[in-house]
Amino acid sequence: MYFSFMDNEHLLKYLEAFISQERKERFEEILQQRTNYITVAIEDVFQMHNTSAVIRSCEVFGIQDAHVIEGRFGKRLDKNIAMGAEQWVDVQRYENSESCIALLREKGYAIIATTPHNDSNFLKDFDITQKTALFFGTEKEGLSEQVLQKADGFLKIPMVGFTESLNISVSAAIILQDLSVKLRKSNLPWQLSEQEVVEKRLDWTKKSIKSIEAILRRYKKNRSIDA
Repeated sequence: MYFSFMDNEHLLKYLEAFISQERKERFEEILQQRTNYITVAIEDVFQMHNTSAVIRSCEVFGIQDAHVIEGRFGKRLDKNIAMGAEQWVDVQRYENSESCIALLREKGYAIIATTPHNDSNFLKDFDITQKTALFFGTEKEGLSEQVLQKADGFLKIPMVGFTESLNISVSAAIILQDLSVKLRKSNLPWQLSEQEVVEKRLDWTKKSIKSIEAILRRYKKNRSIDA
């Protein structure tokens, strides 16, 4: 069912009466730091705790959207390890990398492959002036050739030891922390729109109310009577 911006605002005001003022203010505070200017795509990661840890890093560093490609190994998101982060991050799932890349390109994202093996930009030199989708690959094999060939650019973390690569969850945490700090210091339009903020406040408020289905039925009934 379609709801207009005004409908969402009206419903949000109604539902916020069922949560504490502290929780309402916390939602507002966190959403001021949320962004979808940077997003993350995780390609066919076998170890489910690594996928979950990346989602948790997205939540911690204010990345609102994450994309999980599950063509080879199926669903690999461990909600226990994500520690509830999935309910605060919008996770979209795909059967293949091609459909994920196509959707992100349609939304205006540059496809950036994280890999230590190409002539990549070092993290400190990475240009964030365009909306960016960061692709992370499997622990042993890295990203698929399909992603590498279609990527608009490459990114790597500088390392000075014998080890060639970091665990995916560690890499994601380092990159997201660095780029999210740069983004918030910039003049780029990185924050969520007013409409997106209202939609997320509504979503999070619904998730915070135990008897939400009964309350929504009562709300709809009252709205139909008023109409």
